[in-house]
Amino acid sequence: MKFITHSAEETIQTAEKFAENLKAGDVIAYRGGLGAGKTTFTRGLAKGLGLGDVVTSPTFAIVNEYRGEKLTLYHFDMYRIENSDDLESTGYYDYPLEESIFAVEWSENIADVLPENTIYIDIRSIDENTREITVKGGEE
Repeated sequence: MKFITHSAEETIQTAEKFAENLKAGDVIAYRGGLGAGKTTFTRGLAKGLGLGDVVTSPTFAIVNEYRGEKLTLYHFDMYRIENSDDLESTGYYDYPLEESIFAVEWSENIADVLPENTIYIDIRSIDENTREITVKGGEE
């Protein structure tokens, strides 16, 4: 699937609709450069999952947690993780994937530990406001 959005608001709306099909155990692996819109897309996911829209980049915390009544969204930033060996010290393996959804920025740094049915979301900046969002993988 491919989407073109022309503002942060459109990116959030696209992610809200996308979130309707997510379920516990899903892993979303983002790929895209700095400022591409990964956190903005996650804001839409959280909103679509009924978790509110106060989402911030987890760059310094490594993970932000957004809890709902039915599930939790864990938003990871692997920018400072050099490879999957570094994950042990982050507590990544302690989070309950089967009861939640993971959204992972800079997922390429841990590509070798992502599950087989990972949903890959590539976000490419076309200009200051326009984004090309490509979704691949998952259970289709």
